[in-house]
Amino acid sequence: MNSPRWITWTDASFVLRGFLMGAADIVPGVSGGTVALIVGIYSRLVTAISHFDLSLVNHLRHRRWQAAVEHVDLRFCVALGCGILLGALSLASLMHYLLEHEMSRTLAVFFGLILASTFLVARQVERWTAPNLAAGALAALFAYWLCGQIAAEAEMSYGYLFFCAMIAICAMILPGISGAFVLLILGMYHNVTGVIKDMASGNITVDNILVFVVFGAGCALGLGAFSRILRVLLTRYEAATMTVLCGFMLGSLRRVWPFKNPAADYPPDTPFKRMDFVNIWPTIDVALVITLLLAFAGFIAVLAIDWIARRNPATPVRSAET
Repeated sequence: MNSPRWITWTDASFVLRGFLMGAADIVPGVSGGTVALIVGIYSRLVTAISHFDLSLVNHLRHRRWQAAVEHVDLRFCVALGCGILLGALSLASLMHYLLEHEMSRTLAVFFGLILASTFLVARQVERWTAPNLAAGALAALFAYWLCGQIAAEAEMSYGYLFFCAMIAICAMILPGISGAFVLLILGMYHNVTGVIKDMASGNITVDNILVFVVFGAGCALGLGAFSRILRVLLTRYEAATMTVLCGFMLGSLRRVWPFKNPAADYPPDTPFKRMDFVNIWPTIDVALVITLLLAFAGFIAVLAIDWIARRNPATPVRSAET
């Protein structure tokens, strides 16, 4: 009799999907929820998070360990969580470098990814009614407005950090609404990512640990509350909810528009993270062709991943109703 394997190919696939989500979540304008939709785990993720509830506490209190593990889909959560953490820690510096030195080309890839994933989400909507379309249009307008807001700079305080974490984590699980960009608007993005980069490079201090713990606690509270609301919406109003998600994703394209100029004449020594940018229409040149090709590559990559996933379903995806 063969003994069960600790790690399976399915676990590895969830780690990889989590890695992609973690990498996306540290980029202002790109949503980890969008990536979850692209790789086919969105409903399962929302369901698993929402099951960290009183039923879980009851299972634990009565020492029903196996029931608790199954209730929260623990194997899936652990694999995905490890991937998210690994992606955020290992790619934080790379993403900062790409956005600073290859911004247009990097944003072009993200633009193609989000545009294609919007198409895939729209394909899941069974009923395109007038109220649903109106809700989707309002969501698109809200996301478009939000992505045009100027980032603020805020003083670090643990109470404000906790509040920002609650708001940002709700955004992170909504496709099209970037939690990283919400942190940027609230003035906490550079504080949080700075701590992540410090800890990833081995600079672990008491202050960094406190920031990490407070931020994590805020995320846990916000995620637990919001995921239950989202699960109910996906269960009872699936068509309307998916239409709204499409709107969020379309509106967020404003933030990842590849063609930008600095919003002001900044001094040469201005740090990149202190600069704001405005969208412009591109000029017709070789750089435009390269940018369009990269956006097209991102678009095709998402469609290819979806095609492969449909032909080779690795595991049954839990419904949002469970």
